[in-house]
Amino acid sequence: MTPATRQYLIITGNYWAFTLTDGALRMLVVLHFHQLGYSPLELALLFVFYEFFGVVTNLAGGYLGARIGLNRTMNLGLLLQIVALAMLAVPASVLTIPWVMAAQGLSGIAKDLNKMSAKSGIKLLVDDAQQGKLYRWVALLTGSKNTLKGVGFFLGGALLMTIGFAGAVTSMAIALLVIWLGSLFLLREDLGRSKAKPKFRDLISKSPAINRLSAARLFLFGARDVWFVIALPVYLKTILHWDFWQVGTFMACWIIGYGFIQTIAPRITGMNTGAAARWAAALSAVPAGIALALWLEVTPGLAVVGGLLLFGALFAVNSSLHSYLIVHFARADGVSLDVGFYYMSNAAGRLLGTVLSGWIYQLYGLEACLWLSSGMVLLAAAFAVGLPGRQPETA
Repeated sequence: MTPATRQYLIITGNYWAFTLTDGALRMLVVLHFHQLGYSPLELALLFVFYEFFGVVTNLAGGYLGARIGLNRTMNLGLLLQIVALAMLAVPASVLTIPWVMAAQGLSGIAKDLNKMSAKSGIKLLVDDAQQGKLYRWVALLTGSKNTLKGVGFFLGGALLMTIGFAGAVTSMAIALLVIWLGSLFLLREDLGRSKAKPKFRDLISKSPAINRLSAARLFLFGARDVWFVIALPVYLKTILHWDFWQVGTFMACWIIGYGFIQTIAPRITGMNTGAAARWAAALSAVPAGIALALWLEVTPGLAVVGGLLLFGALFAVNSSLHSYLIVHFARADGVSLDVGFYYMSNAAGRLLGTVLSGWIYQLYGLEACLWLSSGMVLLAAAFAVGLPGRQPETA
């Protein structure tokens, strides 16, 4: 096993462990506080700091990674997630909205430090001439991460029903502490540190390709979260009358399948990276179709569940292709700056989608969320037009 492969496996293992707790925590918060009587908009507000600080963290984290190394930013992300989980392992009387928002904000910082470090690190472990290998490694990391996030959704629902909210977050904090201690000794110390010390003005990308891709990513993930984050779990619980176990299991299976499609995306798209606009255009038809089916009074369970499966497959291809493109377009020296800028847009899209998911669902219902999702995907397709096309295939 080469040193690069060993580092890739360590990075992936860290990312997996973090993602498992992140997915479980998301499901725990949504289901636990919905059970306590929180409205959809109040549930969305619990995640505002999580998403907002993701925007800030990706910019600052990219700069920090270039200055001090990606090993330190990845380990810092793990540590902050442990603290966030510990903040939630308190008596129920302390779990006020501001307290939970603060803990979620810390978790958002942790998540994006971890993601930025993992995605940037892969760029440095693969030779520039091996673009096919780079695409496969990025797709494997991204897809496996989302598969583990799906397992985390299932884990969150299961833990809530068995050991309760406090017990769940405490057990996850202890497990992540063990991973963090191992990571301190195994990650290469100079990973990702820029030779030329970046300045603050370098935080904003000057690359037209990265700017267009970042705008497309913002609307792509806004389109997912505008109906997936708050509206869908609440709809399944209140309209279809699913219990917590069913909601957690279904969303877990969806994420796991979504992650699997991401891992095989290179086989689906090939190296034709100019196809991003076409894949986004195809995706936009799915939420519009679900909304139309609900308006025509097709069986809600069939329309929503069937449509969500198709949406997941197409969204997975779009997401995996985008994840490869940013790593490909990023500069080798100071890669975390470009990747951080891109994932800042990703976080901004999630923030926009999360707030709109609670607000639009509370006022107008799931159909309105779906129509808005379709429009946002079309905007993502428009920004993807003009990205550099087919890349030369290499061994």
